[in-house]
Amino acid sequence: MNATFAAGAALTVGGVAAYVVGVARPFPGRSFSVAAVMIGISLLAVSGREGVEA
Repeated sequence: MNATFAAGAALTVGGVAAYVVGVARPFPGRSFSVAAVMIGISLLAVSGREGVEA
């Protein structure tokens, strides 16, 4: 597995989970969850998965 893809997936999943928890119960720093989702999606987009043709 590509390290960039793994980091992007982890950031996206973690960011979405933190956002859901932040909606249910606000906590300091919850705005960083939105940034984590955006960075995660960007990493997923540039990961360059091999063997996948568009």
